[in-house]
Amino acid sequence: MKVMREIRRAFDKRGLESYGEGVSQLEHALQCAYCAERDGATPALIVATLLHDIGHMLHDLPEDIADHGVDTQHESLGSAWLSQYFGPEVSEPVRLHVPAKRYLATREKGYYDLLSEASLLSLKLQGGLMSEDEMKAFEHEPYHRDGIQLRRWDDEGKIPGWEVPDLGHFEKFIEACAAR
Repeated sequence: MKVMREIRRAFDKRGLESYGEGVSQLEHALQCAYCAERDGATPALIVATLLHDIGHMLHDLPEDIADHGVDTQHESLGSAWLSQYFGPEVSEPVRLHVPAKRYLATREKGYYDLLSEASLLSLKLQGGLMSEDEMKAFEHEPYHRDGIQLRRWDDEGKIPGWEVPDLGHFEKFIEACAAR
């Protein structure tokens, strides 16, 4: 299946790079997807969670680019790329996982204080806290709840040494969700 080859190619190219949280891009993706599966998510949301940071692996910028004050807009790049292979139930939560962090940091008491140093840096680069109008617009996004749930798994999947299923385990979900 073409999409699986492309996904493997992306992870082969940049998956071992640091995520900035003590785990690699691949480890982070697998941990997040495992959390989604563990919690009974739909196949589409498991795939979205697995591939939510694929945009980081599609550009040729250095892995420490955020340290130089650059937001790669990986959520938009990843969502656009995924929309070639999947429906909006996969691509939209990916697009919304960054606004979801901004939303939660603004709306949910205590969320901001739980963010790591790397997440605080990216939050600043991604626009910081949301205005009231931005929060209302986010709440009107059809997939905003999936974006929020994906964000929570994104926050959870940063544990060095945590052994979870490998990429092959999630192939069945990818195949089930890929546009035919």
